Amino acid sequence: MAGERLITRCPAGCDAELAGSGIVMPEGPLLRCGACGQLVSQCSVEQYDDALRKWDTASGTTPSCDAIARHDQVGRRRLRTLLALLGRGPAGVRLLDVGCSSGAFLLTAQQAGLDAEGVELSPEAAQTAREAGFRVFTGRLEDARFPDAAFDAIALIELVEHLRDPRSLLEECRRILRPGGIVMITTPNAASLTARAMGARWGVFSLAGMGGHVSFFNPRSLEGLAERTGFAVARLETRHVRLAEKGQCLKPLYVAAKLTAGLLDAPARLAHAGHDLTAFLRKR
Repeated sequence: MAGERLITRCPAGCDAELAGSGIVMPEGPLLRCGACGQLVSQCSVEQYDDALRKWDTASGTTPSCDAIARHDQVGRRRLRTLLALLGRGPAGVRLLDVGCSSGAFLLTAQQAGLDAEGVELSPEAAQTAREAGFRVFTGRLEDARFPDAAFDAIALIELVEHLRDPRSLLEECRRILRPGGIVMITTPNAASLTARAMGARWGVFSLAGMGGHVSFFNPRSLEGLAERTGFAVARLETRHVRLAEKGQCLKPLYVAAKLTAGLLDAPARLAHAGHDLTAFLRKR
């Protein structure tokens, strides 16, 4: 692999070495932290930068027409949990969506009654969100220079898996959160039944396909990151199991895999082994 490797130490902050795993990707086998099990890509800086360009569009991560209702349903469920942990109704709750893209979650939060604004690296996606009426800063969170204790809640939706250094982001989140404030993180669960069953076939592990996925958390590594950045885990949940990707096998086998995965969903939730990981971290 040509070029400087993007990640050379555990993004969760462990001091343990990174060793090879059995999940072999085009950039090389994913590396696993010997302490917390965090998985990381062996991609180069150049490969990472190329992959990120997938999101440099005006549409950003806007859900497709047939996915809008599902996106809104999931967003509202997450917001209900967040508000319950804050012990407040939506009125007056100030929420920041970091990596807000074109503003899909901002719209859900606004419709739920929260005062929501965003931060987004992609100038085109950020402009789309502003044209929809949202306050959005273009750039990194650290460059926005929000005042101390400015927000009640911060959303990091499908973001931390793109970061080489999530620790610095969480430290900045802590600074701008009010006492008792909540950071909501959603990310793929690298310790899920899905990850174990599918390995390299799981689309989540694809650097190019997912536009820069390089760091794969599990409940233990996410808890460790929270502890090191001044947060306590207020709630952690996982959902869903997948045993095959559509198009990777014959239709009868895919249907059978989907039915089996449905039977495993409830046990996976109890064991924190679903592949959709959501953590609510409270500022200590």
